[in-house]
Amino acid sequence: MTDAITQRFAPLHPRLVDLSLGRVQRLLADLGHPETRTPPIIHVAGTNGKGSTVAFMRAILEAAGKRVHVYTSPHLVRFNERIRLAGRLVEDEALNAALDHAERVNAGQSISVFEITTAAAFLLFSQVPADYLLLEVGLGGRFDATNVIANPAATVITPVSMDHPEFLGATIEKIAFEKAGVIKLRKPVVIAAQAEEALRVIEREAIRLQAPRRLEGREYFIRGDNGRLAFEDEHGLIDLPKPRLPGRHQFGNAAAAVATLRLIAPGLPHEAYERGLAEAQWPARLQRLRGGRLAARAPAGAELWLDGAHNEAGGRALAEAMADFEDAAPRPLVMICGTLKSKDTAAFLAHFKGLAREVVAVPIPGEHAARPAEEVAAIAARAGLAARVSAGVGAALDALAAESWPVPPRVLITGSLYLAGAVLDENGCPPR
Repeated sequence: MTDAITQRFAPLHPRLVDLSLGRVQRLLADLGHPETRTPPIIHVAGTNGKGSTVAFMRAILEAAGKRVHVYTSPHLVRFNERIRLAGRLVEDEALNAALDHAERVNAGQSISVFEITTAAAFLLFSQVPADYLLLEVGLGGRFDATNVIANPAATVITPVSMDHPEFLGATIEKIAFEKAGVIKLRKPVVIAAQAEEALRVIEREAIRLQAPRRLEGREYFIRGDNGRLAFEDEHGLIDLPKPRLPGRHQFGNAAAAVATLRLIAPGLPHEAYERGLAEAQWPARLQRLRGGRLAARAPAGAELWLDGAHNEAGGRALAEAMADFEDAAPRPLVMICGTLKSKDTAAFLAHFKGLAREVVAVPIPGEHAARPAEEVAAIAARAGLAARVSAGVGAALDALAAESWPVPPRVLITGSLYLAGAVLDENGCPPR
C-alpha cells in the first residue's frame, strides 16, 4: 500500500519544496475542519526521541484504561503504522475511505503526500472516539502539516540537534526556531534537556507566547537509582522502573512523557506509569531481534540489534548504549550499516571509533536516495573504522556466520529507518 499511496498523490506534489501550512489548511477547511473535532492533543516535536516519547505516553495512558489515537511518521513496513485509532492500527478499508474522501475534496489541487495523508488522518481521528491524540511532527514544526492545531493540551519538544539542514537551516539555532514553532499561546510546553544554543531559542519563543514551561533539570528531574528511575517534579518524587526501551537516552524520553502526563492528567494512577514504562514498545529503536528469517542467519549465539538512528545525535546515543552493553557483557561489536545521501554519515559513524570491530556497509533495498554501500564503507574507513561492503543484510549475516568467533558477536543493524523497515519486513516481524 505504501508505494501505491506515494504514487497516487505524487502528481499533486508542489514542483518546489515549499514548507507552508496553506495547502493543508485549505484542504482541512474544505473537509469541514476535522482537526478541531479530535480528543485533547499532545503535540510532539524535536529531532530525536519523538517516537519513543510518544510510545511511553501511549503505554502509560493505555495502562490507565484510556483510548489513545496516535499519528507518527515515517512508517517502517506498512503505511498503516502511522495511524492508530483508539489503540489499533488503522484498517485498510478505513484508511482507503479517508484517503479517497480527501482526494475527492482536494480536487486535483497542489498538495504534498504528507499533507494530504495528514488531512486524512485528522478525518479519521475526528470519527473515532478516544481520550487523547498523540501527534508527532513530521519535519521541523513551524510549517509541518501537523501544526494546524490551535489548542493542544500540551506541546513537547524533545532534544534538538542537526538534521534536515536543507529544509530547517544549517545551525542548531535555526533548527530550534523551526521546532519551537509548535508552541502555542498560553499552552504548556515540556522541554527535554537541550543544547544551550537550542534552549535559548525555545525558551525565547515560549516566553513570547506566554507558554508555561516545564524544563528537564529545572522543573522536573530524572536519575537512575539502583536499577530504577527516580522522577521528581512539583507534584513530588516517584519511583519508577527503568524503561523497557534500552539505552540511557530513553531516560530523558521517559521523563518527558511522565512530566507531560503529570501536568495534563494528574489523576493517572502510579500503576499506569509503572506498567507504561515497563511495557512500552517502539520498533527499530534498539530492538532485539530474537527470531525470524534474517535473525536465523546470524552467527550462532550472537546478539542481533536493530536501530534506525541516522544523525549525529542519534549516533552518539546509540554508541553510548553499545558501550553500556559492552561494560555489562563484553562481545565484539559489528555494525551492518546503510545510510541516506542526505544524512551526515561521517558524523554518525565517528562515535563508534574504538567501539565497533568493523562496519559492514550495505545498500538500502528499494531506496533511491540511499548512499552506495561502497561510499558508506569509504566514510567509515576515513572515520578510523575497519570497513567492507556486502550485497545486503542477509549476505552480511551469512558472512559473519561463516567466521570463527571465540565469543559470539553483538551485531547492530543501523543507519536508517528505511533500512530498519526493510529488515523487519524481510525478517517477517512487521510492527503491529
